[in-house]
Amino acid sequence: MSLFLIILPVLIVFAIGFIGQKYIGFDIKSISTVALYLMSPFLAFRTFYTTPLTMDYLYIAIFAIMLTIFLFLCTWGCSFLLKASRSEFSAMILGAVFMNSGNYGAPVVLFALGAAGFDVAVIIMVIHALLMNSLGIFFASIGGSQKATIKQSIKKVLRMPLIYAALAGITLEFYHITVPETVMAGVSLVAEASIPTVMLVLGMQLAVISAKKVNYRFVSAVTIIRMILSPILAATILLFMPLSTLIKSVLIIQAAMPAAANTTMLALQFDTEPDLVSFTTFVTTIISIVSIPVVLYFLGI
Repeated sequence: MSLFLIILPVLIVFAIGFIGQKYIGFDIKSISTVALYLMSPFLAFRTFYTTPLTMDYLYIAIFAIMLTIFLFLCTWGCSFLLKASRSEFSAMILGAVFMNSGNYGAPVVLFALGAAGFDVAVIIMVIHALLMNSLGIFFASIGGSQKATIKQSIKKVLRMPLIYAALAGITLEFYHITVPETVMAGVSLVAEASIPTVMLVLGMQLAVISAKKVNYRFVSAVTIIRMILSPILAATILLFMPLSTLIKSVLIIQAAMPAAANTTMLALQFDTEPDLVSFTTFVTTIISIVSIPVVLYFLGI
């Protein structure tokens, strides 16, 4: 029960967003855009500015890339066995490879491991955002009715203020440039609003997901990869990395997160089996209510 209580505050905020969307109705895309382009960059800047540069950054990036590659290979193998079409394969990639490290993972880490763990969670969240907005867009486009080019995908990544905010924070920290306290107070106000907002957005997104006609073989395969195989692969990769127990715990928790809610937006944008992607997000999120406490238990939290 105590492990469930760790994620209970997160679920409460999700529920508020869910109920609000059901009974009031909001423009989810506008709120999501505000969180992504106006709030999250301040959170990324503050985290990188206040976190000393170490080799841990490099190892975290290597871990994220390795996990992405292994998850891609597992999903590709599954799609081959299930004889998935190109569109179905792309939808499986979106659901299995990209986890909800921002809307869900970061707040769970905050409640489970405190501020020190949360800073690591934000770092991996930024890396995942880069991967999702590059590789995610690529796979969504090749499997969809719209054919976005690699050049268009790169342009979309370069338009993300999150990147420049993170780079600014790293640069100022590296050169030991002090930002006035009054400025940082303003930055912190927006940064603190970021996580509750993206949590509300996830609740809203779940409220508009409906179980339409989907191939449940693909949903089951993606769910197993995302909720079971992903944290196991993460733990295996981390056995060979000289990282602290705290950082390893954060990375395993993030790897155990359900499918990223933003993949539903990509699937809708490129018409890449949006029903399959959205239903996978819904199923993995529901399962996470049980699976995440189990992961926390095995981590000794």
